[in-house]
Amino acid sequence: MCQLLGMNANTPTDVMFSFAGLARRADEHKDGFGIAFFEGRGLRLFIDPESARASPVAEMVRRYPIRSHHVIAHIRKATVGGVALQNCHPFVRELWGRYWVFAHNGDLQRERLAQALPLHGQFRPVGDTDSEHAFCWLMQELAKAHAGVPSVPELTRTLRELLPRAAACGSLNLLLCNGQALWAHASTRLHWVVRQHPFGAATLADEDLSVDFAALTTPADRVAVVATEPLTSDERWTAMAPGELQVFMDGLPLGG
Repeated sequence: MCQLLGMNANTPTDVMFSFAGLARRADEHKDGFGIAFFEGRGLRLFIDPESARASPVAEMVRRYPIRSHHVIAHIRKATVGGVALQNCHPFVRELWGRYWVFAHNGDLQRERLAQALPLHGQFRPVGDTDSEHAFCWLMQELAKAHAGVPSVPELTRTLRELLPRAAACGSLNLLLCNGQALWAHASTRLHWVVRQHPFGAATLADEDLSVDFAALTTPADRVAVVATEPLTSDERWTAMAPGELQVFMDGLPLGG
């Protein structure tokens, strides 16, 4: 299974502690990695079919001073689609003058995708993964459902209607972001935690690395982190239920 990481914060926030925990899992998930983060309405995307443990792109990302309200990262264990740059998550499309970022883990049955999630609009896959097909279908259906830019609650209601159709094709753990909010949908395993005042220390579950968030934050800061498996061993992570859709804004879960 691939591994997902998402972050949503009320102030530009450094995600490298969590990314370090994610990258430690690249020994098993070695078929590529990617990270996308918003800077205002702009977006930076770094992807590589090499393992996040060995990739020079990943090393560059570790040195980059990432501070963002919204981040999605992914490390890949290939199941559908070969190990190739075009098959690396996150995937990006434009809709309503905004970038949309999508990452997925799980398997969707290819023989069911064409029938259950037909593509007939402007959004088409570049690679050959089930994930990118599902993302293109989702963008297509969002564009059909709304004539103009909808609000976050309106988008959430539409996603609640659409995602069960995609999830019926298999396993659909995903992260989706448009620079306004972060949506998370679970089929099997997805967890989240909110870090806010009073901040404490946290230790990575996969590496002997700790950070004292109190020394790096202000009392007004708040950040939500979503991951396939809890990244730290001393924080209280919430497991999402199968079929649950959660939306995060300003570092808080708003419910689905």
